[in-house]
Amino acid sequence: ENPLELFQKWFHEVEEFENTEEPNAMTLSTIGKDLFPKSRVVLLKKLTWEGFVFYTNYQSEKGRAIAENPNVCLSFFWQGLEQQVIVKGMAEKIAANLSDGYFESRPNGSKLGAWASNQSEIIEARDVLDDNLKSLEEKFQNKEIPRPEHWGGYLIKPKSIEFWQGRDNRMHDRIRYTLQEEFSWKIERLAP
Repeated sequence: ENPLELFQKWFHEVEEFENTEEPNAMTLSTIGKDLFPKSRVVLLKKLTWEGFVFYTNYQSEKGRAIAENPNVCLSFFWQGLEQQVIVKGMAEKIAANLSDGYFESRPNGSKLGAWASNQSEIIEARDVLDDNLKSLEEKFQNKEIPRPEHWGGYLIKPKSIEFWQGRDNRMHDRIRYTLQEEFSWKIERLAP
């Protein structure tokens, strides 16, 4: 009845499947100011009863696109099991303390990377990044590295979730859950 429970079941099956690398890799699609969709792979870091959580630089191209238009699409594809999940939903920033908690769990190199890179901005050369990183390594040597305010998590609250299971002769199963106004899920089968 609840697509998030079904997603969790599928996700655990994928994690146990031998040939799956990074089962939490998901394609995030946003619409930018230029009105073109843009897709990139990010990592699912948490599944909650509300939706899907990932982390990024809020000032990145994806962060700016979400600020302008929070309607996004996530796509998971697990080739070994012939499964795909497509999520349409609304992105919103998670609470700062939740972003802090996740940031603290990251390796120091990743923490420094969040500070060093003005993600999606044009830079003159690779040296700019290397110099920023070196400067930050010196600044935070033997110190705790705080989370930058421009970095944190997003929660994608699903409006629809489609489960796609590959079958012989391209007669795939496609089941779509659509959130209703009273917060129940309408379940429909789609032709492959």
